[in-house]
Amino acid sequence: MRDLLIDYERFSKTGRPFGRAVVTSVWGSAPRPEGSCMLASGDGAIAGSVSGGCVESATALEIEQAIARGSPKLVTYGVTDERAWEVGLACGGTIKVFVEPAVRPEVLDAARGRGGEVVATIIAGPGLGSSMRILEDGRIVGALPGIAQESVRDGALAALKKESSTSSEFQSSAGPVTLFLEVFPRQPKLVVFGGVQIAVALVPLAKALGYRTIVADGRQAFIGRDRFPEADELIQAWPEEAFERIGLDAASYVCVLSHDPKFDEPALQIALRSPAAYVGAIGSRKTQAARRERLRETGLTDEQIGRLHGPIGLDLGGRQPAETALAILAEMTAVRYRGRGDRAEKHAPSGSEGTERGNRSR
Repeated sequence: MRDLLIDYERFSKTGRPFGRAVVTSVWGSAPRPEGSCMLASGDGAIAGSVSGGCVESATALEIEQAIARGSPKLVTYGVTDERAWEVGLACGGTIKVFVEPAVRPEVLDAARGRGGEVVATIIAGPGLGSSMRILEDGRIVGALPGIAQESVRDGALAALKKESSTSSEFQSSAGPVTLFLEVFPRQPKLVVFGGVQIAVALVPLAKALGYRTIVADGRQAFIGRDRFPEADELIQAWPEEAFERIGLDAASYVCVLSHDPKFDEPALQIALRSPAAYVGAIGSRKTQAARRERLRETGLTDEQIGRLHGPIGLDLGGRQPAETALAILAEMTAVRYRGRGDRAEKHAPSGSEGTERGNRSR
């Protein structure tokens, strides 16, 4: 829904009613994941997508009908539906879409906020269309009729941790219901210490995937705006000051790239003690082994040191800065979505570690 806020404002200015559809369940080869949204008005205006084109016209018609009757509806499209060929999902995908006559205030507030919350909505059963918000600290805003809030909160926080919207069955005092847990995660934050050439390539790639990007370095020559025109923030400071200003949280992904122990090791000591989701450092296996021993001597536990991704990035075989940046972002993505890529074996090639190529040796 965040991606449609500009369209929401544009639709609102017309003064004509418009509704929303959101994908709540996906099976098979359906092209869009849970949480994908579309806005549509009764006069045919559309924004967003629930299927990559397959069922947009049918969904727009459902939104128009929801506006006319003033109530929501859960719609299924797929091979088992008599309209499968009509809507274009005969390839084997099946989706459920919750269609509403308007954008609910809870959803709008969550989309406009900083993230870190879940909107739980009854999409089937008694209380259809009711919703409440669950914040990342466990607080609940609103209530769902006849449903134990604690059970919803546990499921919502689990979905938030995975950054994945999902549907779940619950029991209410009036009977079974299906809840859609629509996740609004915090914007991920890429924190790079070391404005080297790999960082120059990494920042625009991360921006394209929605990361807020921050580059820090103690060396003025490495932190100019001419090197990082797309970075959201540039900080010239040593690690202690830089990380204090940034504030590392569970949405932070830290890449230590300076390849200079006087910068790298203080940065890693702070990052590995923080709640950052990802901490990676450049350097060969030999460098990493020696670094881990020095970190252990500073008082870091084996568990904390075990969080370090080093050599940084997946072993994709590339050696150019942009290829290394891609490998780093691939590993970050695997960690973010709990993929298996972050556990892929890393191999160290022959050669020295003094150059940019050696700095990322595996």
